[in-house]
Amino acid sequence: MRDARKTAERLAYLSGFGNEHSSEAVPGALPHGRNSPQRAPLGLYAEQLSGAAFTEPRAHNRRSWLYRIRPSAAHPAFVRADNGALRSAPFTESVPDPNRLRWNPLPEPAPGTDFLAGLWTLGGNGDATQRAGMAVHLYHANSSMTDRVFSDADGELLIVPERGGLLLRTEFGLLHVDPGHVALIPRGVRFRVELLDGDARGYVCENYGSPFRLPDLGPIGANGLANARDFMVPVAAYEDTEGPVEVVNKFCGNLWRATYDHSPLDVVAWHGNHVPYVYDLRRFNVIGSVSYDHPDPSIFTVLTSPSDTPGLAGVDFVVFAPRWLVGEDTFRPPYFHRNVMSEYMGLIEGAYDAKAAGEGGFVPGGGSLHNMMSAHGPDRETFDKASAAELGPQKVDDGLAFMFETRWPVTATAQAAQADHLQRGYDDVWSGLERHFRPSH
Repeated sequence: MRDARKTAERLAYLSGFGNEHSSEAVPGALPHGRNSPQRAPLGLYAEQLSGAAFTEPRAHNRRSWLYRIRPSAAHPAFVRADNGALRSAPFTESVPDPNRLRWNPLPEPAPGTDFLAGLWTLGGNGDATQRAGMAVHLYHANSSMTDRVFSDADGELLIVPERGGLLLRTEFGLLHVDPGHVALIPRGVRFRVELLDGDARGYVCENYGSPFRLPDLGPIGANGLANARDFMVPVAAYEDTEGPVEVVNKFCGNLWRATYDHSPLDVVAWHGNHVPYVYDLRRFNVIGSVSYDHPDPSIFTVLTSPSDTPGLAGVDFVVFAPRWLVGEDTFRPPYFHRNVMSEYMGLIEGAYDAKAAGEGGFVPGGGSLHNMMSAHGPDRETFDKASAAELGPQKVDDGLAFMFETRWPVTATAQAAQADHLQRGYDDVWSGLERHFRPSH
């Protein structure tokens, strides 16, 4: 772990979201003037990785050219592997539940649990085979992936660490992601996860649909929310190693494995825009009200996966970052709400301003699920405090929370619906909201 931490802290990056990047770990490895010359430089193989259909509009097309020691086609047959606690859409083990649900953090994993073995599916929607919908996973690991590589053909993976740093070794290079940052691994990209601390815990959004992109800014203007320049893309780095490596592929909801005789992380150079990246959530430029009322949480959208209906996302990734509250004559925490969208919320650190923290509350590593039209909002303690608060400028900087918001109900897996760490008394946080109605003044 000490060597991984040193490596992570020395990394350099390219910057920019959606850019056409290029990088080479060995000078002269990238061809010029063409993508697939008769003989690629340095005896490498040219290979295209397509994250979009060839004919999608240019603005939405995702692809990268990889120049590698061996082509990806050079591998033995895959065979089925144990899915462990990983599940995929369609979710049919349970029925969609209108009740509000909240979980404590995942329990401690068994010794030797790496990132892949530590993935635990909470639920999701859609159909992975139709490239529509999403899934919510959590992970808890205490071991690095050794001689093992993972890729997901079903969707892209947005990794949100809550405890413990990660070093992600991808086909494109290395990413360092600590709590407070997020990393995205595109569909089909192979990677290995090494732990930088004793253990690691966090959340994963598996997006089966359109790749995440930055939301349109509309009347906000040209600047604000997540700035494109703050997304960091790895520079090329490759492994030229012989020997057995287990490659695990998630395909149509199941895990498949094959043993290669070399590392598939052997890309010496690359160019394109289907790339992994890391983003520091504290760089999010929060936009909020400077007059009255609490704005809709959509104003905190970092990334969005559009659907075929304008403005209706397959999944949004929303962050509740440090910010000032200045609204006058305003109930400042999030308001009571019933929503056509479904919301899974997690907490990275500190406390969330609409829920009490502490044991049995909304705690880092835990999460809540409010499905469509499930009434939710501040708990009684928060309501009473905010209703009586003296209103002056207030800095909210003692927590970092996020939300995966999706157009369809999230069906919990059987393991999530029956988990020991499911909070059975979650509804009680709204008990005691007293009648204050006065027909006349």
